[in-house]
Amino acid sequence: MSTTLERTSVEARVERSNRSIVARSKPNGPAAAAILGAGIGCFALGLLVVVSEAIPAFKNALNLYGPVGPLSGKTVAQVVIFLVAWAGLAYAWRGRTVAFGRVYAATLILIALGLLGTFPLVYEALTAK
Repeated sequence: MSTTLERTSVEARVERSNRSIVARSKPNGPAAAAILGAGIGCFALGLLVVVSEAIPAFKNALNLYGPVGPLSGKTVAQVVIFLVAWAGLAYAWRGRTVAFGRVYAATLILIALGLLGTFPLVYEALTAK
């Protein structure tokens, strides 16, 4: 009888210790929000370059600091867009697990489009008059 009692208490201890080994997965929403926010910020910079070359009044409005020219306004606007996108997505995805592969693919596409928008051949072709 004592053997059965000892075996049962040992099995109970092993069972309790095995439960603590299983790690819970953490939600990846906030990390995915930061990554997608960066992609949105990159795309915003490319779009701002194209729009500022197409609309001279918009280009003049982006001139926040004379020696730098409209680049100062473009980068400030891009950083603000990134921060707003990051904060909004982090709030929306807090405590959630999102499809990280899709977020990563969307980010790469947005970065590529933003990079394309900054090349003179591209924005001159898009804004040809």
